[in-house]
Amino acid sequence: MLEWACESETGSLRFLRPPQLRALETYWYLRLIEGTPHVADLYQRLFPVDDLASHIEALGVPEAAFKAANYNLETLDERIRADDDFVRSFRLEALRETLTLGYPSYILALAMGAGKTILIGAIVATEFGMALDEPGGPFVQNALVFAPGKTILESLRELSAIPYEKVLPPRLHKAFAASVKLTFTRDGEKDVPVIRRSSFNVVVTNTEKIRIQKESIRKSDIGRFFALERADEQRAEVANLRLQAIASLPHLAVFSDEAHHTYGQSLDAELKKVRKTVDYLAANTNVICVVNTTGTPYFERQPLRDVVIWYGLSEGIRDGILKDLAGAIQSYDFAGDPRPYVAHVIEDFFRDYGAVRLPNGAPAKIALYFPQTNDLKALRPVIDEVLLRVGQSPAVCLVNTSDAALTKAADIDAFNRLNDPASPHRVVLLVNKGTEGWNCPSLFACALVRRLKTSNNFVLQAATRCLRQVPGNTHRARVYLSSDNYGILDRQLQETYGESIESLKQSVFERRRARVVLRKLDVPPLVITKVIRTVTRRAAPGALTLVRPKAAVMPALLETTFTLAQQESTRSVLQQVGEAVSIEGPPPLLDIRTAAVDLVAHYRLDLWPIYDELGRLYGHEDLAAHELDDLAAQIEKHQGEYETTEERVDVALALVRPEGFERELAGDGSAIYTAEITYHKDKEHLLLSWDALRDKNPHELGFHYTPYAFDSNPEKTYFDLLLTELEIDPGEVEDVYFTGGFTDPGKTDFFVEYKDEKGKWRRYTPDFVIRRKPPAGGAPGSGQVLIVEIKAEQFRAVIEDEMSTRRAVSREGRKALALKRWEELNPDQLKYHLIFTPGTTVAADRVQESLRLVEEGW
Repeated sequence: MLEWACESETGSLRFLRPPQLRALETYWYLRLIEGTPHVADLYQRLFPVDDLASHIEALGVPEAAFKAANYNLETLDERIRADDDFVRSFRLEALRETLTLGYPSYILALAMGAGKTILIGAIVATEFGMALDEPGGPFVQNALVFAPGKTILESLRELSAIPYEKVLPPRLHKAFAASVKLTFTRDGEKDVPVIRRSSFNVVVTNTEKIRIQKESIRKSDIGRFFALERADEQRAEVANLRLQAIASLPHLAVFSDEAHHTYGQSLDAELKKVRKTVDYLAANTNVICVVNTTGTPYFERQPLRDVVIWYGLSEGIRDGILKDLAGAIQSYDFAGDPRPYVAHVIEDFFRDYGAVRLPNGAPAKIALYFPQTNDLKALRPVIDEVLLRVGQSPAVCLVNTSDAALTKAADIDAFNRLNDPASPHRVVLLVNKGTEGWNCPSLFACALVRRLKTSNNFVLQAATRCLRQVPGNTHRARVYLSSDNYGILDRQLQETYGESIESLKQSVFERRRARVVLRKLDVPPLVITKVIRTVTRRAAPGALTLVRPKAAVMPALLETTFTLAQQESTRSVLQQVGEAVSIEGPPPLLDIRTAAVDLVAHYRLDLWPIYDELGRLYGHEDLAAHELDDLAAQIEKHQGEYETTEERVDVALALVRPEGFERELAGDGSAIYTAEITYHKDKEHLLLSWDALRDKNPHELGFHYTPYAFDSNPEKTYFDLLLTELEIDPGEVEDVYFTGGFTDPGKTDFFVEYKDEKGKWRRYTPDFVIRRKPPAGGAPGSGQVLIVEIKAEQFRAVIEDEMSTRRAVSREGRKALALKRWEELNPDQLKYHLIFTPGTTVAADRVQESLRLVEEGW
């Protein structure tokens, strides 16, 4: 499954992002290699008490606390568990949480936008896949996913939209897709709609709907069947029904999305409610482990000790998962009057972001967060006036608050449609809305208006809403703050991420993302002849007839008796008494029904012919268990002969498959096909777009998608020189394609297969295809094809030697020989051309050599 996460040839990720895959690998390391340990036991193993200083430092215990415990580990452990004043004095709340849990619990800390919900889905899918493949293994067969609040519960519907075929290999995905059942709890339901004691359920709920706290059950949940005086009784019944349904599910894993609600700032209050529920489940069913995802792995600057992987905001910015913030956090001191500040924010935003759009056409937006609805009402006239001054209509404003009188149903619907490129709103005014769970990639700026008296991480959540990145975007985000809020944001960043504003300002991209758009949807396929090998079972010679095995002697048991003797010449104190005695007994027996099922399961045959044959041989007798081996050998001899046939067939290889790309709607309603690619910032110069070469490419050759992302400068140089040569007169060239960028078989059929040194089949896509114009009257795309590969000079000797001997050992030689076989099967249609280059560019004469081959038509 972990191999499937990456394309076998290129190593590029199939679906998961690097931090998600790293977290998934860490999770499975803990599950299978470490044996799902309690975190406290993991600390004991990784930081043994033999090195006391290292052990105490790893647990985060300050010197003063260890001194107060008389430098005794047992005393320290007792006081952490039982002494509230001791824990409070030395700020050990997070450590107490780690030490006192009764089950394995891990925190996967990934920054906002890294895809925590998808990570949960990937863990569930891989656990279920293993459980289906190894039914007796220690794997999860049911999952409960907690979400704090309705907003995040809605975002968890993303679980149902995950392309699990990109997480699980085909064999496991087929069984998973047929077995998994996704259930969301709904208001008004007393019970959870799952079959008791069933498997492969994913129940998604929030902390209010399933927990041991009858006060949380609302009147709408209990219906009208009980009188008011019995409402309390009914609340308890509803809570118990839901818990009992979950507790009936075996092999359970509990997931908590946005877990800082149960750790972090709510450690003292909310944690007890949720933990009580999980404790109940652990006592009533076998909870295998608890997995918590969060972007905030700190509690009041205390690192949470259950964190097993940590991917922070700065890493997200460096890897291009989050928008860049370098130099874009601005603070203002406006002496108590917010009107000039709000006016400046609107003007500044439309000056710098007025024309900015995402690649799908969605215009850049700004969110303004207000402490109270009265603040919003008072400042709305200022906002409208400034919008008119910058040439915008006040209608671009959208209000979304918790006040039903101020926010209409239509406004809520419009808020949920902000990701639509056709949405007319660009300024979003918010009160108690738009923090956690709000995913709006077209949000480029956030502004906090006035200082908040009690923030509870609100400043952090609001200020970072605009950081979610999308492929193809090159614009930074911006955060507007009052000077007071600047200090609050800096403190909350340190408390929840261990980072400061300065560290975010200095973060720069290391990995970047680009959005690839298909330009030519009707690229003719490449029709070539291939050898297809087919392995088929030979027809069995008549009906299966079994022969009853001859009576075989069962292996006897040997009984040897020992006694204790005086130790003399050997270390052993055991001495054999007498000879070993052979003990014979009746062999274990099987009835013919059991034997037939066993044989059929191994050889995937029809049950009844096997059962009839065994009935003919044994009648109503049972058969000895060891006779199954002889019967199996007879079946294999009858059924197990295969033959390999080869035939030459013509196949059409699509150079590009639009159905493998994401289909989007542009702002004008037309369909576009896109894909996301990632590259290191040092390779940005290797990207080449159609727009950049439009002037020197009058015949619009190449760029069936844009941009091309070359692997090396020689590839880019070759393509640039090729277009230069064809600029005035393309001659016999119909079109050219860079084909080395995409190797995913969902996006192209153009790849050659070869066996690596371990005998495993691999795919390889050569670099370029140059198409010759078809003969007179021929269909477009039917002309001859030159396949070009650019290789470093260092590979010349080994490739030429292995191709001449037809015995490839190196990987590069295996690729070249596989392509040479293509050429030999298609001598009139296809030519394979290798170019070796000693430097970072390709010489112009090598490009001219390619064009001569096309002109001559070999």
